[in-house]
Amino acid sequence: MNVLVIAPHMDDEVLGCGGTIGRHVDEGDHVSVCIVANRAYGHIYDPEAIEREKAAARAAQAVLGYQDLIFLDCPDERLDARLIDLIVPLEKVCQEARPHIAYVCHRGDMNQDHRAVFEAALVACRPYAASSPIRSLRAFEVPSSTDFAPPCPDWTFAPNLYVDIAEHLDKKIAALRCYEREMRTFPHPRSPEGLRVYAQKRGMEAGMPAAEAFSLIRELVPAGGR
Repeated sequence: MNVLVIAPHMDDEVLGCGGTIGRHVDEGDHVSVCIVANRAYGHIYDPEAIEREKAAARAAQAVLGYQDLIFLDCPDERLDARLIDLIVPLEKVCQEARPHIAYVCHRGDMNQDHRAVFEAALVACRPYAASSPIRSLRAFEVPSSTDFAPPCPDWTFAPNLYVDIAEHLDKKIAALRCYEREMRTFPHPRSPEGLRVYAQKRGMEAGMPAAEAFSLIRELVPAGGR
């Protein structure tokens, strides 16, 4: 199957579904990762820093072994200014990748860019869009963003789909280590120990040693089964 991961920033793809990406690859699926925005550091754009972060993303790609890495180079911290500026390029990505399964960040993340990417992805991945045949649309949590959201019902991440990543957790952590600038020390969620705790917690919720959790937005079962 074709799989598309839509990540707001470099490292979100690893934090949110790095283990699941590795599992898709091992199962023979074609995985494309689309990074929507470049990073602004301290609210300032540094072209050299952005290139170093792109190199880190490519290194993480090599660790996880997926096929396609796409940079849209949209402006960080401004994705919510004009949603159409996200919808159009995401529609093109979907048309070219033609995913059967698409992953996107959760709508309630404590990051305005994440919320904007979620809304744009809903449009780009809508039923009857030129990007069909999307059969399953899944939202992932991003440690250090989803977990920092306020206790409001419409912001809550309520997972109802769990993917066993016990055999891919070490690879996910190795991929995160490629992002040296984004790494933190435990108990920060963006740490190797933090990712392991997250995976174990989600695994316990579903009776697995380690898991990544998703909120299933839409799943279509065509005639004749999956």
